[in-house]
Amino acid sequence: MTDAVLSVKDLVVGYGGRPVLNNIELTLKPNEVLCLIGHNGAGKSTLLKSLFGLVTHESGSIRLNGNEVMPEPRAMTANGLSLVPEGRGVFPGMTVAETMKLGMWAAGVPEAERADRIDWVMSVLPVMRQFYDRRAGNLSGGQQQMVSIGRALLSKPRCLLMDEPSIGLAPKLFQDLLGPIRELQQTTGMSILLVEQNVREALKVSDRVVVMKSGEMTWEGVPSELSDNSKLMELY
Repeated sequence: MTDAVLSVKDLVVGYGGRPVLNNIELTLKPNEVLCLIGHNGAGKSTLLKSLFGLVTHESGSIRLNGNEVMPEPRAMTANGLSLVPEGRGVFPGMTVAETMKLGMWAAGVPEAERADRIDWVMSVLPVMRQFYDRRAGNLSGGQQQMVSIGRALLSKPRCLLMDEPSIGLAPKLFQDLLGPIRELQQTTGMSILLVEQNVREALKVSDRVVVMKSGEMTWEGVPSELSDNSKLMELY
């Protein structure tokens, strides 16, 4: 689709000669939250890593804003795509302030814009101000996840990839984290590809759903079609 923010066609990805993703096709539309669900080991995280350039794809194409790309993290960030990695990826010995400073350097935020950029991220996630000078290793799981999301937002992405942000979090805390991101998405037109195991909570903030099974896309629809647990179990 020419109006897609991010699109994938016939994508094949493997590790050590073993295929993990087979002929994946996926389209992320402007101003939508697309939820990608599936069993453990289905290949969801591998797909996000390949889209961001952490894993090289063997064949197929990836297009960002209509242009075919060979993903590489710094280049993808510069072109408006950001990743919230699985497991948060924060350095426990660094304060939140130091993490944000490092994140702005990695995202290529000009020095003159950094104070304003931090203020903007804090306007999206105001609770971060309460622990901004604390070391990440002393934060709760939810606070660490907020830092990870805040770091990903530093580049003001047009497209955000989120890999299992609910891991280790209670459903209420997960919703408290996703609420501001959904609001930001709706006000700015940002697109989000959300990989989640907490299906019920993720569907509440999603516009469309795709299911992956054993490295292949097997179903696409809207959240209301999965209100029946038996339908969900059938897809898994």
